[in-house]
Amino acid sequence: MNLAQPIRVDRPTLPSREPLKAALASYRDGHALPQAFYKDPTIFEHDMMQFIMAHWHCVGHASMVPNPGDYFTAEIGRESIIIVRGQDKEIRALVNVCRHRGSRICTEHVGNARNGLLVCPYHAWTYDSTGALLFARQTPDDFDRGPYALKPVALKVCEGVVFITFAPEPLDFTHVEASFGHAARIYGWADAKVAQRKLFMINANWKLVTENYQECYHCGPAHQEYSRRHIFARPEAQRLPADATMHERDRELGIALTDIDFFARDAQPGSESADCSRSALIAGYRTGSRDGEPVAPFMGEFKGRDYDGGFSFLDVGPTSNFVAYPDYGLIYRTIPLAADKTAYELIWLVDAKAEEGVDYRADEVSWLWDHTSIEDKKIIELNQAGVNSAFFEPGPYTPMESDAARYVDWYIAAMTEFASSGPEDWAL
Repeated sequence: MNLAQPIRVDRPTLPSREPLKAALASYRDGHALPQAFYKDPTIFEHDMMQFIMAHWHCVGHASMVPNPGDYFTAEIGRESIIIVRGQDKEIRALVNVCRHRGSRICTEHVGNARNGLLVCPYHAWTYDSTGALLFARQTPDDFDRGPYALKPVALKVCEGVVFITFAPEPLDFTHVEASFGHAARIYGWADAKVAQRKLFMINANWKLVTENYQECYHCGPAHQEYSRRHIFARPEAQRLPADATMHERDRELGIALTDIDFFARDAQPGSESADCSRSALIAGYRTGSRDGEPVAPFMGEFKGRDYDGGFSFLDVGPTSNFVAYPDYGLIYRTIPLAADKTAYELIWLVDAKAEEGVDYRADEVSWLWDHTSIEDKKIIELNQAGVNSAFFEPGPYTPMESDAARYVDWYIAAMTEFASSGPEDWAL
């Protein structure tokens, strides 16, 4: 058995596509989605099986499993995945479901598999860190353990960032490595470590979370601290001159950061989407911090240089977003859980050699985006409460919401194709 390849799962029986077709028929181009997309459990099931499971998702950073046997778990919908570093130092993704009776194996979110062994707490079936079944208590002498290895899913590590996909035939990752990987390399993320992790639970549909992230029309009213520091919160007429100055500063410093369009995937069928968007900081701020001053040592190619007056937004697939400053990075994971429940996890990165309490303070590194995320939770839940109203009617996107509108167009195109396809075309 080749454990490096994902195992094709049994195709689940999905609910009727009629609610999805009805919702698609009522969608108006350039407008927010109809109510059913944000609250119908049937559409959520289709979202998961056709859109979410078909793409790549960030689950963390390689520094979270520094030693053989180290693991952490990642949940997406009903699925739990074990990210474990093997005795051979390779990182793998294994489905957290025992092959005997289906119990969860790893019950802690972070831990170490002693001697590289993963032991099911129910009947003690024991697996190694490749997923192979080593011991199955009191089974017959001729019991063949080979077919009962833990099911793997595809995994990629790009500049230290760990991605997985549930797709039996994964989308090509080349564009991610060229776009996200190029920027993450400049920011030194392969040589980073985790400074802080926080998980937020939002009582809202995952699409409201992703739409909110994709636009900054709300930043002025909802994120005053963010807006004081980032030109991205201002209209385009103010942004363009500041961004031009930032790009010139990059050239002076010899920093080869460039904008790459999110929908570059359109020219590469079967490829995962990825982008890099650059934006300037407001004059007087060198990084995204409380006072605008550095909160950690320089990372990557910024070492020995200087601040460029800007930062980068990076996106991969539908749920993985990243923010990069010269002194720290941020992983922003959107995690669909149910039609009306979403988690998002924030993981802050600093240079691996930086010392807590000496070179940085975790609370200062995390201050801005922790503050911003608390505000996001509030406004997204208010959004869901309004969407649930019998009087809700989708309104038009404004020019400052163009990225959110494009994201929704991408989602609608995928779900329209699915709604008209046969069962053999399902993602899983």
